Amino acid sequence: MKIGLDIMGGDFAPEAAVLGAILAYKEISDSKLVLIGDKNAALKILQDNNFDPAAFDFVHTTEVIGMGEHPTKAVVQKPDSSIAVGYNLLKEGAIQAFSSAGNTGAMLVGAMFSVKTIPGVSRPAITTIVPKLKGSLGILLDVGANADCKAENLLQFGILGSLFAELIYDVESPRVALVNIGEEEEKGNMLSLAAYPLLKESKLINFIGNAEGRDLFSDEADVFVCDGFTGNVILKMAESFYVISLKKNIKDEFFDKFNYEQYGGSPILGINAPVVVGHGISNPEAIKNMVLLSKNMIDTNLVEKMQQAFQ
Repeated sequence: MKIGLDIMGGDFAPEAAVLGAILAYKEISDSKLVLIGDKNAALKILQDNNFDPAAFDFVHTTEVIGMGEHPTKAVVQKPDSSIAVGYNLLKEGAIQAFSSAGNTGAMLVGAMFSVKTIPGVSRPAITTIVPKLKGSLGILLDVGANADCKAENLLQFGILGSLFAELIYDVESPRVALVNIGEEEEKGNMLSLAAYPLLKESKLINFIGNAEGRDLFSDEADVFVCDGFTGNVILKMAESFYVISLKKNIKDEFFDKFNYEQYGGSPILGINAPVVVGHGISNPEAIKNMVLLSKNMIDTNLVEKMQQAFQ
């Protein structure tokens, strides 16, 4: 098994990515990490940390897609970037998963151009973890891939999120809820009103109805479905909880669970290969967990089971 890691993606690349690869190496004995990016820079970092470069495979690239670049133009105009090369390796089967803390838009575009969406899935979704007060975890999607959605997109997100919760986090018969402004079936905007009956009638998910914003951190549901605009607003607000707790010197186990480092990154669900996008400010610990999540997606045959669900 080979897992590709973009070492040029993120605000602290390549050092954070290479150091994260060292941490991940110690926990994935049956897999090989392929470091994609500036090989000479990677070798220097490994040498400085007295780590044997033979532990990794290297694919040298000469271009980098910046965090602020236009995703589509960058992927097309920089074919030797670490993201473009990583996706080519994934498409060819040279690696079985690909992770990057780089430009999220470029990662989405690269996925659509190379491995493409699962037949039957019109749009991929990005997920995030939602900590619960009682200690368990929920899944929220989409959190930014699709600002505007149709009702059938939300149904597909529900199916993808349910399989992800079941296979990666061992949630039995995940409860799927539609994020809305009220619990009643007749509440909501045009999108949620159209999506509700589709979710309710689906035999592929355990739909329990609407969930309000105040329900996200409770045990009301396991998977929360919404459009990417709403999900991204929720995500950015939730991320601020951890920052505020640090600034206020609040020591609390619940708020610690909002620390992105613990989860590594957000999977892109609905495409034909395991892909994880990390936070731009990812440190080595976050990179390590991003790699471990990629491995878990391979080990559980997540993509294959999603393909079967949409046949």
